[in-house]
Amino acid sequence: MASASTSKCNSYALENESIKMVSQDGLSQDLSESVPQLPGEILITDKEVIYICPFNGPIKGRVYITNYRLYLRSLETDSALILDVPLGVISRIEKMGGATSRGENSYGLDITCKDLRNLRFALKQEGHSRRDMFEILTRYAFPLAHSLPLFAFLNEEKFNVDGWTIYNPVEEYRRQGLPNHHWRITFINKCYELCDTYPAVLVVPYRTSDDDLRRVATFRSRNRISVLSWIHPENKMVIMRCSQPLVGMSGKRNKDDEKYLDVIRETNRQISKLTIYDARPSVNAVANKATGGGYESDDAYHNAELSFLDIHNIHVMRESLKKVKDIVYPNIEESHWLSSLESTHWLEHIKLVLTGAIQVADKVSSGKSSVLVHCSDGWDRTAQLTSLAMLMLDSFYRSIEGFEILVQKEWISFGHKFASFPTAFEFNECFLITILDHLYSCRFGTFLFNCESARERQKLTERTVSVWSLINSNKDKFKNPFYTKEINRVLYPVASMRHLELWVNYYIRWNPRIKQQQPNPVEQRYMELLALRDDYIKRLEELHLANSAKLSDPPASPSSPSQVMPHMQTHF
Repeated sequence: MASASTSKCNSYALENESIKMVSQDGLSQDLSESVPQLPGEILITDKEVIYICPFNGPIKGRVYITNYRLYLRSLETDSALILDVPLGVISRIEKMGGATSRGENSYGLDITCKDLRNLRFALKQEGHSRRDMFEILTRYAFPLAHSLPLFAFLNEEKFNVDGWTIYNPVEEYRRQGLPNHHWRITFINKCYELCDTYPAVLVVPYRTSDDDLRRVATFRSRNRISVLSWIHPENKMVIMRCSQPLVGMSGKRNKDDEKYLDVIRETNRQISKLTIYDARPSVNAVANKATGGGYESDDAYHNAELSFLDIHNIHVMRESLKKVKDIVYPNIEESHWLSSLESTHWLEHIKLVLTGAIQVADKVSSGKSSVLVHCSDGWDRTAQLTSLAMLMLDSFYRSIEGFEILVQKEWISFGHKFASFPTAFEFNECFLITILDHLYSCRFGTFLFNCESARERQKLTERTVSVWSLINSNKDKFKNPFYTKEINRVLYPVASMRHLELWVNYYIRWNPRIKQQQPNPVEQRYMELLALRDDYIKRLEELHLANSAKLSDPPASPSSPSQVMPHMQTHF
């Protein structure tokens, strides 16, 4: 939300409630014992500290450090505070204070986290207690820098669902009706020789040979050629993705690349132009010429129409997100909240991405044109645009399984958020937050490494657990009870600053004074009715089975109405 009311309640219980929210995955925790542990997790050290709570002041506690998490439990009788922080979430560890520091709680560690938190611990100056804790945290929070394995390779959790099997590229393309007379599946990249950051399975125009693809690859940044992401089931317009052409300052051309884009256009005889959406601001695209990149000019690509979407690069986004962190943690200044949020430019960036995705979806859905999307290297902004457009166009991706496949396909396989629609998505907010939290946790192998070839070399599917195993073994927890399955309904969110809101339950979840949004009472009642319906159906089935058994036995006496149950229906 763009603004939120500040609760007057300032209690340890509230903070404890806020912190407990973090445990999204139902770990059994016996808080009277020591730290909760996953299979494969081992305790490295524990130490008495003072946690400098930004909301309630200094709290005496004991911190436990394992090879997976930092876990703090309060030792004070009037506080039930618990911190549970996966070490993968830590981005920086700094020492605060020196040997001569005399201020109270001025000597210790300051820990910066990727989930918008900062944790500060005060330690005793004698006995090297800070040095020991600093060295252990540094070692296990950044294991690769210390020749240690990531925890995902040590995790021995077992689930009743294998999340690694959720995405099969050939099956997903078949679901889309591919291959067909115009598009083929190629395995030219099966050993990742054409492009080391692309997946092994690609869909390309039927008329293009593998030799053609090799020649085209030389003219695209990192060899990331134009490949199909999605095809419309009716009008057969497509969404393609690639990286920038290597035009350079001299304005180089490549006849093979020009011909290839024309072949893509000709796969659908209804269109005269191929629409190219360059995610970058035009000034950035021009500047990229100085480093050998560039964009598709009108004189070289006669049958293409180029539009720039003005989405800034990852460095600008990162700086904007840092400003968001500054205004949401630890304190929120209510009197200047709207102006502070505006100064971050975060919602402006979200608007530009959303607007671009809507343009892509509209071009394809309306049958006006097939679309090619790229930025510089074709993985950050490109994936944002293609995946959002596909989410709008294809209702399958709005189911739990479909969204998992979308993430695997457009983000994980090809290297490398959302407006609310109450009935359109099968998954709930908890689903999205769980994915975001495990993006950094290092508990699962799903998001490790930058591309499919690196994951293949490390044999992640054999050596690690998938986050989809966690989610799919307990799907009810992540389901939206209002979900209504629809076929071929296109969603067009309103990309207006007046309608965009900050995601409070993610960005401000650590602040106990901001009342967390409780489950919707209508949603709760709906869940109760669903449970009641399931109970009635189960009882009806049991009665029906019992009645069938009675009817199959020879009657001892003429049957009475009470002995025979007519077929019953329920309107739940």
